[in-house]
Amino acid sequence: MNRPIIAITMGDAAGVGPEVVVKALARPEAYDSFRPLVIGDAARLVKAAQLSGVAVDVRSVDGPADATYKAGTIDCVDLGLIPDDLPFGELSPVAGDAAFRYIERAVALAVAGDVDAICTAPLNKEALHAGGHVYPGHTEILADLTGTPEVSMMLAAPKLKVVHCTTHIGLIDAIAKIDAGLVERTIRRGHETLVKSGIEAPRIAVCGINPHAGENGLFGHGEEETKVAPGIAAARADGIDAIGPLPSDTVFFRAVRGDFDLVVAMYHDQGHNPVKVLGLEAGVNITIGLPVVRTSVDHGTAFDIAGTGTADERSMLEALRQATELAPKRAG
Repeated sequence: MNRPIIAITMGDAAGVGPEVVVKALARPEAYDSFRPLVIGDAARLVKAAQLSGVAVDVRSVDGPADATYKAGTIDCVDLGLIPDDLPFGELSPVAGDAAFRYIERAVALAVAGDVDAICTAPLNKEALHAGGHVYPGHTEILADLTGTPEVSMMLAAPKLKVVHCTTHIGLIDAIAKIDAGLVERTIRRGHETLVKSGIEAPRIAVCGINPHAGENGLFGHGEEETKVAPGIAAARADGIDAIGPLPSDTVFFRAVRGDFDLVVAMYHDQGHNPVKVLGLEAGVNITIGLPVVRTSVDHGTAFDIAGTGTADERSMLEALRQATELAPKRAG
């Protein structure tokens, strides 16, 4: 069976990343569809397995060619960056720097064609910055490391997929940044991603910016007419089935009902909130527009429960499933 090799970055070692990784990979069925390769610290994975009560062996390897990809064994490219006494649940510059280094190695492997996709466990932005890497988050790191000028964040839940025009900027700044070109490019990236995943003609709904999508100019300053509608028209001119601008207070309900395959949100909370209402354990973050496939859990480092062995691995399993679907397949 063709199984893609998925590089799994361990995330912030002080958070729940190590726990959700070992719990997900402790399920033998996971290995049926993909070959997991963790980029992280082997000793931390061992500790996470002990805390979580899962029986797995952790094996240090130099790279994908040395891995066994057998159920019951976790192959880890061991960067050896985490001290044995690093506490769980506490912000650490060492863990922040290490989280960046894991991503850096995974990107290098993906760009070289040695792995087929990247799946990321959560990092902590404050720890990342304290470790000397000033990025808003994973998406921006991956764009920088791959030399990609513009990417989009897609959130996926079992009945809803949302792609964002803007993400980690303030609302006023987001409105200023949105223009017809950005809306068109975001629609196109979403459309291309769904086509590659097997949806031949995706149905795409595009949100407005203002309440009720501006209500024909009643709310806002004409943003729907000047910023959103022209981008939709340009996409439609190329045969993309995109409609809008639509009121965001009803469009997500319609998408979950099955009317649309994808919703284009204008800003962070407009797109994130509906997905997270459906359940943090089911959400997956997908970066689209990169030269490599990248998915992620849709939750944070959860310092409040890190080290207790109680972290929920379902979002990681869903992220791995999505990575497997989107990744190119190879023999093995």
